[in-house]
Amino acid sequence: MEASWRLASLGYKVTLIEKKETIGGHVANWDRLFPNRRPASEVIDHLIEKIKNDNITLMLETNIVNIERTRDERFFIQFSNNRNITSDAILFTIGFNLFNARRKEEYGYGIYDNVITSAELEKMLREKGDIVNASGETPKKVGIVHCVGSRDEKCGNMYCSKVCCVTGVKQAIEIKELHPDTQVLNFYMDLRMFSRNFEQLYLEAQKNGVRFVRGRLSESSETKEGAVNIKVEDTLNSKPLKVTVDMLVLMVGYEPATDTATLANNIGIDLNRDRFLGIKDEHIAENLTNQKGVFVAGACTGPKSINETMADARSAVFEIHEFFKD
Repeated sequence: MEASWRLASLGYKVTLIEKKETIGGHVANWDRLFPNRRPASEVIDHLIEKIKNDNITLMLETNIVNIERTRDERFFIQFSNNRNITSDAILFTIGFNLFNARRKEEYGYGIYDNVITSAELEKMLREKGDIVNASGETPKKVGIVHCVGSRDEKCGNMYCSKVCCVTGVKQAIEIKELHPDTQVLNFYMDLRMFSRNFEQLYLEAQKNGVRFVRGRLSESSETKEGAVNIKVEDTLNSKPLKVTVDMLVLMVGYEPATDTATLANNIGIDLNRDRFLGIKDEHIAENLTNQKGVFVAGACTGPKSINETMADARSAVFEIHEFFKD
């Protein structure tokens, strides 16, 4: 959306293609954003207003079936709804998928009722304004597990998803704000609070009584009452821990979107080592691909925060504008 309205403001005719029935991607599902906890809806509503432009055609519930390069170096794009368009350039902003926590069977997601993902907790906060366990009760102790599906050789994801640490800290603070007496434990490998105000958020969590335990969860089991027993290696104190929590929240990371490889193969774009869309040069050409006229932006090339994604979209607009000037 950011790239579309800025291209439209430069006079370009833009077709914005969205495979879902609504616009906004993952951000539309979030409650509040780090680090200042503003409502995610404010960002989405701002962008929706921006794309109300005569130069933008929005196509919802539309999937790409095929892309062909024409003889005159344009692109013929076929869609699932039997429509097609011809364009002079393509910008891929296909985003990412959240890691499927069922692949970490030892954590108990999809097996135990009180094991949920960070996305599901965010949805609960957005829709209910509160947190409850599977029995509809306020949890007295909550465990938050970082790096689920990230920096994990067994899962084939060796990269950091960048936003999981700060999301875990933000959600821990929100739980304590709602229920000061609830114990919240964050289990982490190491905290990567890399951006502006992230460290302050971490300090705020500590002041609010959130406990941080350096160690990776090894396994979990369910009690007769529906609580979750977890085993963790405390790597700072070099000793194993056994903890029982009323709710276990898994910070799921990024993976390439489902159709990333298919689209890349169709148009001839390289993939990078992490299976996201490849870029021409990671220092000086992050929005260019190995195919002339094909551009990329956002989390389709690797994990990014919302701020980074918006900046990347604006950078891609500049590259596309330069492409047409040539």
